[in-house]
Amino acid sequence: MIDGLEGALRDSREPGLTELRDVLREVLNGSGAHGCFTGEQTLKPGRVYRLMVDVDGSARTVIVKCLNLPRAVRNRLLATRWLPAVDLGQRGPVLLGIAAERGGECVWHIYEDFGDWTLDTVNPQRARVKAAIDLVAELHVRFAEHPLLPEARMYGKDMGMTYYLTNVRDAIRGLESLRAASIHLDADRLALRDRLLRRMSKHLDEGADRARVMAEGGGPETLLHGDLWPKNILAASTAGGPQTRLIDWDATGVGPPTYDLSTFLYRFATDYRPWIVDRYQRAVAPLGWRLPRRRDLSFLLETAEISRIANCLIWPCIAAVQESAEWAFDSLAEVETWFDSVEPALAPG
Repeated sequence: MIDGLEGALRDSREPGLTELRDVLREVLNGSGAHGCFTGEQTLKPGRVYRLMVDVDGSARTVIVKCLNLPRAVRNRLLATRWLPAVDLGQRGPVLLGIAAERGGECVWHIYEDFGDWTLDTVNPQRARVKAAIDLVAELHVRFAEHPLLPEARMYGKDMGMTYYLTNVRDAIRGLESLRAASIHLDADRLALRDRLLRRMSKHLDEGADRARVMAEGGGPETLLHGDLWPKNILAASTAGGPQTRLIDWDATGVGPPTYDLSTFLYRFATDYRPWIVDRYQRAVAPLGWRLPRRRDLSFLLETAEISRIANCLIWPCIAAVQESAEWAFDSLAEVETWFDSVEPALAPG
């Protein structure tokens, strides 16, 4: 019996709390243990929480995530089918339970908590970064041209050139929709929209060249984490060396390895990037795949970064048109600064 669970997330007003608490009781009381709920921590408002309990005198924590149905299905398949298929089930999230809100508004996932061992990109510890690179490379190697990739693409995303072109075109469509008479555009907003439109049109024109380089040197299709920021990589220090896991697979999909490598690489200072690329190259050597020459590799890494930023333009445009959201133009202005800061992933030479 776990006492006090009725108070878990009470102030969050999240949907499906009754169902979540019922499944939590099953997960935490599976062996007939006795305990009590002791606290909670918000990791991502409205989405991810850490719950703390005391079970038979020992402290325990679990992570609970509130997901929409497509993300819930994707994460379940990842944890229970895709990663185990290549013997990497213990290098990803451990799913303990699932609680679906009765009206279908959301699905709660309950995960084992592995602590706060995210990577430091400002003063990186090479042993931990190396362990992270090796795990990402192992994922890419084991899933290269795997027969489960069509299923992963169906439930996840396609992150090849389709992702780039689709996001750029959808961003253009969204920005053009801001011409509607119902949208208030002062001079500053009009100038912002037009600058972004010119930028997106330029990236659309670059599509053929980027597609050619992708076809020649992008590498084999594989399963991608899809959101390989350091916050989603746990590298716990142990007596036997770093123990690494990849968490938060909401954006997983299929595409070239350079997509994941781009996300990871751009989070580090330029001085660290050649070492990271070299380590990744050595780790994927068993695949028989060599990264393309530096200029083409940098072009591919930049292509992935642009596609991610272009995606961030779409949603403020929809909010501005459909909801007259005033914050939308602040978001568009922020995304413009992200484009301005995109640099070559690798310095020439």
